[in-house]
Amino acid sequence: MNIDRIDHLVLTVADVEATIEFYRRVLGMTPVTFGDGRRALAFGQQKINLHPADAPFAPHAKKPLPGSADLCLIVGIPMDEVLARLGAESVEVIEGPVARTGALGPIQSVYFFDPDGNLLELSSYA
Repeated sequence: MNIDRIDHLVLTVADVEATIEFYRRVLGMTPVTFGDGRRALAFGQQKINLHPADAPFAPHAKKPLPGSADLCLIVGIPMDEVLARLGAESVEVIEGPVARTGALGPIQSVYFFDPDGNLLELSSYA
């Protein structure tokens, strides 16, 4: 087996439209509708599929619950710009910038929550 990359992740959310609005407004992701009206958020060459907690699409995790994810997303802008953007959107940074280790080495990270309480980490290798 030779794993190349992650294609998509799935978040179980309480309110699909509120999640789409947050990720669009704060992170600049593009809302997508596919299949039989399913919703997702596209960025780069990846996407995040959204499953409503009250009716997740099968198959799904054994215990699909909103707020149980911890995602690290790499940004292509300096950390001071990340902080300015989060501040402009009234997003509370709960930690950072702090030094961490990403898949390719040292990163600088900031942490905050999405509307469901999922922990989001925005990181930069620069």
